[in-house]
Amino acid sequence: MEFGPIPLSQAEGTILAHSVPLARGRLRKGKCLTSEDLDLLRDMGLGSVIAARLSPEDMDEDAAALAVAEALIAGHQGIRLQIVGTGRVNLLAEGPGLAQIAPEQVHAVNETDPAITLATVPEWHRMEPGGMIATVKIIAYGLEKTSVQRACEAAQGGIGLATPILSDALMIETITGKGLGDKGHRVTEERLARLGVTLAPEVLVPHEEQALADALKAAHAPLILILTASATSDIRDVAPAALRLAGGTVEHFGMPVDPGNLLFLGALNGTPVIGLPGCARAPALNGADWVLERVICGVPVGAEVIRRMGVGGLLKEIPTRPRPRASNG
Repeated sequence: MEFGPIPLSQAEGTILAHSVPLARGRLRKGKCLTSEDLDLLRDMGLGSVIAARLSPEDMDEDAAALAVAEALIAGHQGIRLQIVGTGRVNLLAEGPGLAQIAPEQVHAVNETDPAITLATVPEWHRMEPGGMIATVKIIAYGLEKTSVQRACEAAQGGIGLATPILSDALMIETITGKGLGDKGHRVTEERLARLGVTLAPEVLVPHEEQALADALKAAHAPLILILTASATSDIRDVAPAALRLAGGTVEHFGMPVDPGNLLFLGALNGTPVIGLPGCARAPALNGADWVLERVICGVPVGAEVIRRMGVGGLLKEIPTRPRPRASNG
């Protein structure tokens, strides 16, 4: 691509690099200059213009951005392309789900040519319908087709959307004494609704191992949640012990995400069971969201995955937390 000052006598068909104010209106940057445009520039007393001229080996910015964007979603569904122009194409989620990002492929795309840029949301970021997963921006008016081809090869299938595979869930809450359920059920219902999951009516049982085990045996749902009156503080505590008593297994207890440390993950007769931390009673983002969302969307999550959530796992403090992590002393 040729770029720089070009005499008006040679500028027809070139791409204007910078907007030029006219006596009436302006010629905007990125415009392909016509003979009429050049006459207007001559009337302004100009003899040249800063512009770009593409060669047969070049691809214009819009075509390049679209090619890279199409390569990124190859083989995936649930993402639509929004063609903005000026070398930009946005990748939008068509429905709720989690952003599937291949970081090494994103890096590879960005390394092919300085003029090719790809920005994405964080890996496994929860998406709402219409949410922007990524944007491709070509920052030159054109670039060599070979560069675009390399970027497309690096991009192949690098961005997808994991959509919900579960449609309903059940939550068992334990209570102490004659206590009633709290806002935990309502907040969880709202949390699950963001991914199109319906939460069954409230199930309350005494905060006792046997009572909870009996409720677990009677539970019928593709996802079972447990929210205890008192936070689970050990893998031998009431909730994980009740799950084992019911015939289930506890795969992992604890997570390096704060708030959310006291979550446990298990299964009962092939059904995933998640023991929610107390912070799940608040609508703010916490570690339970990261596990819930993956399970709902069919993304594998186990002990190894949870142990690797520490980087980025320091989340915003919940104001109502009984014991804040920072002391005033």
